[in-house]
Amino acid sequence: MSDLGDFLRGRRARIGPAEVGLAAGVGRRQTPGLRREELAAVAGVSVDYYIRLEQGRDRNPSAAVLDALADALRLDADERDHLHRLAAGRITGRPAPVSARPGLRQLLETVRPAPAFVLSPGSDILAENPEGLALLPGLADWPRARRNFVRYMFRHPSAREVIASWPRMARDCVAHLRTIPPEQAAGLAAELSATSKEFAALWRDYDVRVKSGTDRTFRHPAVGRLELRSEVLSVADGQRLVVFQAAPGSPSADALALLALAAQES
Repeated sequence: MSDLGDFLRGRRARIGPAEVGLAAGVGRRQTPGLRREELAAVAGVSVDYYIRLEQGRDRNPSAAVLDALADALRLDADERDHLHRLAAGRITGRPAPVSARPGLRQLLETVRPAPAFVLSPGSDILAENPEGLALLPGLADWPRARRNFVRYMFRHPSAREVIASWPRMARDCVAHLRTIPPEQAAGLAAELSATSKEFAALWRDYDVRVKSGTDRTFRHPAVGRLELRSEVLSVADGQRLVVFQAAPGSPSADALALLALAAQES
């Protein structure tokens, strides 16, 4: 099997006949979502050709075929881009960075008291400011090599307590992990699939989404409820600066000031 085939199967399972204007047919459906022949018909390609694509026996589909499949599968912009990159073999990359860029480390200090992190493409936490460390209880107890945002989400017992929007953030984290080179994601995906049924199910869903700024809610044991907005700055080697901000003058801004005091005292 191929990564392209895995992605096509995952997307095919998520869309039903009615969504593409087909009748459900008679009898019990053995396959969730669209059958291969149904997707091929909607996309205007032969069933045999589509099967070869899904089985990894044809690795050179044209852009027109990929666009037709993307239209048939109702892919969004991130998913469509991922499909083209898979087919072109472009989801590869240089080795994952192991240390934060000096400029991003400086920005961690500049944005204080906003909690901030420098993440690798696979969400390893390469650096953080004191408020960032304080925002995620228990993260400081993990050695640097273990600190990974996705691992924290699924394996640290505090994550579900402190992150009020855990289900949505968990899905977003896994969907972003799907965007990086498979060889970089494989180790973490295998670890979390073996230890978390929820991660394993989300990984099988094969959602693809590049993480960007969004609203996040936290229930912090020291400062209470935090309504924050995450902003993501990406640089050329795939490192990301993630900053959590509160609206000026809001109760959450006051809570962040308290969090900064707590971080200084710890």
